[in-house]
Amino acid sequence: MSNTAEPQTNSMSSRQRCPQGKGLENIEALVRSVEETPDRVPTTIQGTIPTWINGSFLRNGPGKFEFGKDSYTHWFDGMALMHRFHICEGNVTYSSRFLRSDSYVCNSEKNRIVVSEFGTVAMPDPCKNIFARFFSRFQIPKATDNASVNFVKYKGDYYVSTETNYMRRVDPHSLETKEKVDWSKYIAVNSATAHPHYDREGATYNMGNSYGKSGFFYNIIRVPPPEEKAAAAEGSADLTGASVICSIRASEPRKPSYYHSFVMSENYIVFVEQPIKLDLLKFMLYKIQGKSFHKVMTWEPQYDTIFHLVNRHTGQESEVQYRAAPMFTLHQINAFEDNGLLVMDMCCGDDGEVIGDFTLENLRRGSGEEMDKFYNSLCRNLPRRYVLPLSVDGKTPMDQNLVTLSNYKATAKKTKPQEVYMTHEELYDDKLLQYGGLEFPQINYDQHNGRAYRYFYSCGFGHVFSDSLLKMDVHTKELKVWRYPGLYPSEPVFVASPKATEEDDGVILSVIITPREEKSTFLLVLDAKTFTELGRAEVPVNIPYGTHGVFNRMG
Repeated sequence: MSNTAEPQTNSMSSRQRCPQGKGLENIEALVRSVEETPDRVPTTIQGTIPTWINGSFLRNGPGKFEFGKDSYTHWFDGMALMHRFHICEGNVTYSSRFLRSDSYVCNSEKNRIVVSEFGTVAMPDPCKNIFARFFSRFQIPKATDNASVNFVKYKGDYYVSTETNYMRRVDPHSLETKEKVDWSKYIAVNSATAHPHYDREGATYNMGNSYGKSGFFYNIIRVPPPEEKAAAAEGSADLTGASVICSIRASEPRKPSYYHSFVMSENYIVFVEQPIKLDLLKFMLYKIQGKSFHKVMTWEPQYDTIFHLVNRHTGQESEVQYRAAPMFTLHQINAFEDNGLLVMDMCCGDDGEVIGDFTLENLRRGSGEEMDKFYNSLCRNLPRRYVLPLSVDGKTPMDQNLVTLSNYKATAKKTKPQEVYMTHEELYDDKLLQYGGLEFPQINYDQHNGRAYRYFYSCGFGHVFSDSLLKMDVHTKELKVWRYPGLYPSEPVFVASPKATEEDDGVILSVIITPREEKSTFLLVLDAKTFTELGRAEVPVNIPYGTHGVFNRMG
């Protein structure tokens, strides 16, 4: 098997390249409602948890899917359940709490779903008369504050975040819900992602949308470091000083693109405008039509993927338009600059319809043929590398590959005076395919985000939910794997050893759940270098499949 990556030549889709699922088991137990565990409970340690790990592994994700007789439609709709694995001197305790969002509180008080979510439209109050119920359909629903996607950090404070204009500040120790924060009170945006980036000076960068009479824009946001924290009341949310450093006009103003994250290197930010489109007319009318948000998103591969290059320090957008074939991406792996080139690694697929498919009905299909059919219909994401030439001007030759460094197989050619067309390099060899592709990539972020790197960690998807942990060497394409039947790991998070001298000196943390046995969750600790198990902390509770998390270092 060759260790040399090849440029984009394969006409088969990523789904066709990966093996078909056969006899897949039912995973309904991974998407059912659970009770919170607000008081810390001890865990049973098997093996050894390194004593140098001192902090909390914080995880987020949906954990409640019904209120009274009402049930949510989509997995993303479940109420946010926050988890904390506190690790100290080789011991681990566990606790969890539901986010007391307005959505959660209102739904609980009414004992039914009264706030619309991504895939579920709240029905009019049955206690209202027929005319009030009719006219309530013409009211634009408020965005949810059910922040179930990630833990993020601004000015030293932790928040839980989703993809609306609302976040919630939280206490990372008690998981207590604090105040609701509305981005639009600080800057002119209508939403923000749950995947910000952090620079080495402590500033946080994110992206958010805005739309009005002048059009639809993708905005790059900067929140200053903690030392610039203004005179807000102690112990309260503070986003003062937040600013929009660049506004990128949508290439299709009536059909802007959906995005989940963005690219950042030491000096540049790249926004990937992909052909998952939002129909703005439907978006404004979806409450009247009784359609949920995911119904207004469509995969439109007649559009190219456009990469917008922005100088992170000046906010200046390049006049050059970088294009590539239509593709779908949720998560970036890393990006770095190398001799006039910007190297961007990301998880990509060929079919952007996948987001709307994760309904609870699909995820709760029976074992065997039903589940196989659903899994085999899904896009498989695979790691790709795009290489963007930073210096393109009138003297740049046409139709010549501008990626001149021999260690990169991707191409970039100037096709018009201010346009460059790129083809990608496959960042894997065939061994990866048997694990169903990968997602949820993580790196040694503190030391290597925006810089040259060698390793990333991710989840393999041999099932609808991840069923393996992977370590990829991007230099050799060598793959290390942790995989056991019936075990479903969460996104792997890297924690560096305090005496680290190499990029992979540290551990990987992942929460492992199973549908096969009640209360059989455990926190797995792998040696990041060898990818072998050091220890596990068994938790006597059920935990549903989650989304993202972070490690909050203590001491």
